[in-house]
Amino acid sequence: MVGMTTDATTPDVPAPALRTPRLGPSLGRSRRFGGRMHHAEEHAGNRSNWLRAGVLGANDGLLSTASLLVGVAAASADRSMLLATGAAALVAGAGSMAIGEYSSVSSQRDAELADLATEAEELRTVPRAELAELAGIYQRRGLDADLARRVAEELTRNDALSAHARDELGIDPERLARPVEASVVSAGSFSVGAFLPIAVVLVVGAGIRVPAVIVSALIGLAALGAVGAHLGGAPKLRPALRVLIGGAAAMAISWLIGQLFNVSVA
Repeated sequence: MVGMTTDATTPDVPAPALRTPRLGPSLGRSRRFGGRMHHAEEHAGNRSNWLRAGVLGANDGLLSTASLLVGVAAASADRSMLLATGAAALVAGAGSMAIGEYSSVSSQRDAELADLATEAEELRTVPRAELAELAGIYQRRGLDADLARRVAEELTRNDALSAHARDELGIDPERLARPVEASVVSAGSFSVGAFLPIAVVLVVGAGIRVPAVIVSALIGLAALGAVGAHLGGAPKLRPALRVLIGGAAAMAISWLIGQLFNVSVA
């Protein structure tokens, strides 16, 4: 973005196309090449917002609730106290995740929209400077000056705002941040994750309650790490081990704290 004098009437600059981009992900399409079907799949990065929110929410719900239950159980709480603790953790945690995610993603979206509005204004007032800036970006990526200029002109004629948003601002106008989606995914996934240790407390006896919660939580954390890696197109082992070790450490600390306050609260 460049602050220069207005030159919107310069004749050699193609009129920038400022059509409003369609929001929302585009679907993959199948096409035939050389007798074979090629499916243009959506890349993992395009799922980053909801994937991040979902995996984070489920991990947080499972680990925080399990750790809380392990700590309270270590202090000799009975089943009714544990269930009340787990239910309170689920409701409070899901609400906190929803509000926090909505606030943070809303701030991200506001910043994206503000950047797009600023860029659209500059395309209206200083199109020649913006064209030169876009061509410069392509030159720095390896195109020669003439080709970079032609590419910039062609993209400007097609959709100037989208071209500048992607290549200058690093924003895809069709995939802006979605605060409601992120909020719902975070709250829902947190609730699903938190329900597992609560269900274990509900069905197992007092003698094996703490180890059952720990084992089920560790299995769930490892599975979530592997699933998240699979959906993101990454190897599964390292993410699974990462959350497994971190979860084990968190629950061990919670258990030790519970032992320090080993009193009956029933």
